[in-house]
Amino acid sequence: MPAPSPKFARDPALMALGDAIRLLRKARGISQEELAHRSHVDRSYMSAVERGVQNPGIMIVVAIARAIGVSVAQLAAEAGL
Repeated sequence: MPAPSPKFARDPALMALGDAIRLLRKARGISQEELAHRSHVDRSYMSAVERGVQNPGIMIVVAIARAIGVSVAQLAAEAGL
């Protein structure tokens, strides 16, 4: 399991981003493991992102958005960011 990002763990913005990723992933019928694979990250890292305890870098966010089939702007809008 990756170490959480302690400075921002459970920040409302990260929680909203994780919720949006989970919602969009499930709406498309993609498992967390498959999304992690498509995004080139470990499944445990993806879990931490979805739970809002990991602060992903912009390129990881880009990879996740692409893997879900949305733009980063759409993902941010879904998260209310």
